[in-house]
Amino acid sequence: MDRQQGERLISTGKSCFDFNDKERLFRELNIREDTIFLDAACGHGDYALAAAARIGKTGRIFAFDLWEDGIDRLIHEIVVDDITSIIPRIADLCSLPLGYNTVDICLMATVFHDLVQDGTAQLALQEIKRVVKPGGLLAVIEFKKVSGYPGPPLNIRLSPMELDEMLGLSGFMPVNKEEIVVGAYNYLSLYR
Repeated sequence: MDRQQGERLISTGKSCFDFNDKERLFRELNIREDTIFLDAACGHGDYALAAAARIGKTGRIFAFDLWEDGIDRLIHEIVVDDITSIIPRIADLCSLPLGYNTVDICLMATVFHDLVQDGTAQLALQEIKRVVKPGGLLAVIEFKKVSGYPGPPLNIRLSPMELDEMLGLSGFMPVNKEEIVVGAYNYLSLYR
């Protein structure tokens, strides 16, 4: 599916960042100072900014999204705070501007259900698989499969088992056997 930059995106403006335990998340991700990190569909870049505090001068953070206003806001934060480790770009997850085997950790925070809805999930996963290094980590945060605010309607939410099945189609194998709770509304699943 070819999407234009000006097209309104399903997930525009939504973020789970404020609802989640960032310390628990980053402990699970085990970010090192030299980590190459991709915040895929970064929105305003909240996770990228939080990762920047944990990545040293040799590490890099790619923060990509189709939402131009979110990228503009992230660029403003980077300039104001003089952050040099974040590289923000307007980019489609189905065509990432990165080389093969570039990324140590890719984070997709509450975006995968949107990719499923717009029919681009498998294409995006193939692209992520291309850019993640062998042995690298794909971290997916999704809303728990319960109805209510915040998050999408129940019929759009994905259980950890459904997520495992979908990512398995692209060759991603789950690292964790149990749901990792990172907040009252969200869980984290890790894949290699």
